[in-house]
Amino acid sequence: MSLRRRSLLFGGLAGFAGGSVLLRHAFAATQMPHNLDAHPKFVSTPFTLGVASGDPESDGFVLWTRLAPTPLEEAGGMVLKPVLVNWEISENETMSRVVARGQAIAHPELAHSVHVEVAGLKAARPYWYRFSIAEYQSPIGRAQTLPAAGAPVERVRFAAAGCQHYEEGHYTAWRAISQEPVDFVYHYGDYIYEGKDSGPGYRKMNGQPFKVLRRHMGPECYSLDEYRRRYAQYKTDADLQAAHAATSWFVSFDDHEVDNNWAGDTDQDHTPEEVFLFRRAVAMQAYYEHMPLRRKSQPNGCHMQIYRNAQYGDLLNVFVLDTRQYRSDQAYGDKDGPQGEDVWAPDRSMMGTEQEQWLFNGLAQSGTRWNLLAHQVMMLNLGHRKSDSSPLSYSMDQWSGYLYSRKRLLEFVQAHCPGNVVNVTGDAHRHFAGDLLVNADDKKPASVEFLATSITSGSDGVGDDDAFSQSVRRENPWLKATTDKRGYVLCDVGRDHWRGDLKVVDQVMQPDGVTSTYASFVTERGQPGLQKA
Repeated sequence: MSLRRRSLLFGGLAGFAGGSVLLRHAFAATQMPHNLDAHPKFVSTPFTLGVASGDPESDGFVLWTRLAPTPLEEAGGMVLKPVLVNWEISENETMSRVVARGQAIAHPELAHSVHVEVAGLKAARPYWYRFSIAEYQSPIGRAQTLPAAGAPVERVRFAAAGCQHYEEGHYTAWRAISQEPVDFVYHYGDYIYEGKDSGPGYRKMNGQPFKVLRRHMGPECYSLDEYRRRYAQYKTDADLQAAHAATSWFVSFDDHEVDNNWAGDTDQDHTPEEVFLFRRAVAMQAYYEHMPLRRKSQPNGCHMQIYRNAQYGDLLNVFVLDTRQYRSDQAYGDKDGPQGEDVWAPDRSMMGTEQEQWLFNGLAQSGTRWNLLAHQVMMLNLGHRKSDSSPLSYSMDQWSGYLYSRKRLLEFVQAHCPGNVVNVTGDAHRHFAGDLLVNADDKKPASVEFLATSITSGSDGVGDDDAFSQSVRRENPWLKATTDKRGYVLCDVGRDHWRGDLKVVDQVMQPDGVTSTYASFVTERGQPGLQKA
């Protein structure tokens, strides 16, 4: 094999009209695999799971696909040999102005997924891409490079979403997001749910009988094959594929990519740590295989480097956090309860020492107009009462169960970046928007938070006048809005104002639900606090 061919395949220069584009992604191989299937054949298109791009930088991004002609069958219907996949990037959506092309190896060890890291492109512009193999072509996707660091930027728009339980509704919100003119999508986690098939009968949801819309295939996920099949089942959804193809994503996992409410090295079933870590390792491998992530996020055993940052010119610094791998186990057996001594214990952490210091250093050195903290669970400290006579109760799985970590972070924000930090989170299956106070009696917030409701988890929901909504509004004056409906948050970031729209879908148990804006809030740079737009 020629040197040119080897560099193209393993991380050198890709073909480029009028120059060269650098491929950063390279496996350790120094020659073609001996078992390469040079003439693969497929019973149908192998691009059944769509395409995606992610982790954009000012000169490139990651391109992703996974070959799976029969995605729910063993190995996705693939022969267990590596194959070459062609890719190309164009400056227009008709793919008539190709500026880069190359080949990548889809390895069976990674479920025939492909992660192409492209660099050397122009900053602050869209590109279109596709893959091909044999006689098949993938759908065309759109990716977008970031503005150069420090370059003047007037506006950035993005959508935040997650919690997409396959059994509990149509992905109508993803279709709506695919049609939004956004620069990127932040997926806060719960891309899949690991639980078993709910069966054909009814179960309770919101106190009412509920029958699943579409059923999980198989048992609860424990093995690599089971996680792979679950991702494949979710990714066959056309609305989710459309959102991936529409723009570049930043992704992070929460709990259900592994197991409900896992924390660090522990799960909810009291499994021995050394045993649970086997499950965590295969779950993270499957996550990497199905996400447009860079090689630096490739799992090393049961660990995955997922916290990272990106910069949009001089306007926005994006810090994607990881509040699962390094956190202490939840207090009080992970049951809602009062905020006692354990919740305030200084030896309990939400992010871990190393990540916290990385974030503090990044915020202290940030010179952008705004800083986004994109993380998984609610930072608002919201208490509620189960009855008028019961004590205030708080979630132990959110930052309200890690008050020492919460206080440290908000005090740092208040001291070093007052008025330019916005938190965007999820996991709670309802919209929340509010002010973040260090102490409950503070007169001025340290920051603000937009929490995006779920795509489907919770099904159609009950609106905003249920008992929980009434209690949480009454007990927490810093809460500005909440509703139990499905949807996403749309953020529009200008140089002096940040607007968040709480988007809702009227129903997800029926297709083609109507999307509308439930509420909109604005925070002004230098003056933290949400005001109605």
